[in-house]
Amino acid sequence: MPHLPDVLLWSIPAFVLLAVIEMVSYRLHPDEEAKGYEAKDAATSVGMGLGSLAFDALWKIPIVAIYATIYELTPLRIPVLWWTLPLMLLAQDFFYYWSHRGHHVIRVLWACHVVHHSSEKFNLSTALRQPWTTWTVWPFYVPMIALGVHPAVIAFTSGANLVYQFWVHTERIDKLPRPFEFVLNTPSHHRVHHASQGGYLDRNFGGILIVWDRMFGSFVAETERPVYGLTKNIKTFNPLRVATHEYAAIARDVRAADGWRERAGRVFRGPGWSPAERAGAGETPQAGPPEAGARPSVQEPAA
Repeated sequence: MPHLPDVLLWSIPAFVLLAVIEMVSYRLHPDEEAKGYEAKDAATSVGMGLGSLAFDALWKIPIVAIYATIYELTPLRIPVLWWTLPLMLLAQDFFYYWSHRGHHVIRVLWACHVVHHSSEKFNLSTALRQPWTTWTVWPFYVPMIALGVHPAVIAFTSGANLVYQFWVHTERIDKLPRPFEFVLNTPSHHRVHHASQGGYLDRNFGGILIVWDRMFGSFVAETERPVYGLTKNIKTFNPLRVATHEYAAIARDVRAADGWRERAGRVFRGPGWSPAERAGAGETPQAGPPEAGARPSVQEPAA
């Protein structure tokens, strides 16, 4: 295997520099409609990012072991060449789309991903607000390993995908020329993804390319100004609670559930789901297609 750089670690200085430039731009050219920066919110995002680096190193141990086992068992091998690497990056982006979509419509997966949507701001520091429980992501890339892609390539392409997405977390860039907006994930498309309005909920899951959303029916263009955050915001800057609040909500719902069928639904159905009989008693069921409520069902007190 050729040596592939850790593009995520190499990009951290650029992340910091660009975020500082964006902060200064809000000072020099304020935008009354844009959310801008708040010190506590940005500090929480940076703290979540640093924590994710530490926890990812921990989760990497069993995940690498699983990937290595699958890679040794498959007879297939895809060499890392100048023309295969772009194809593997394309494949990774395809599976990222399904991973991202799955993390919005399955509650136990949403408990991981909700961290990234928990800020009511939308700026470059929001890109750093990463979860600490990314052990839920690895199964989506098993097909690539089984087809002979080396685990190191998965790490490289995943890092490249994450680095690309940094710049789309901004309100300072308006819509780009139409060809770029048609093919790529852009700030405009990603603002929709982070919005909490009903028409914008659970849309635009693409990482680098937005064409997957166009192909699989999850694309929505930006029209009205997004309202960022969750449908029920958690109102806390405590990193530990940001990282775990939805897991705690799941545990409470499972304890209060009537029977194993409801317990399974509380874990594996969509966020906000409740059984029909409880819906009739006053709860609103939220299950079905991706747009039907991938948001947590609990309001956390402020910290």
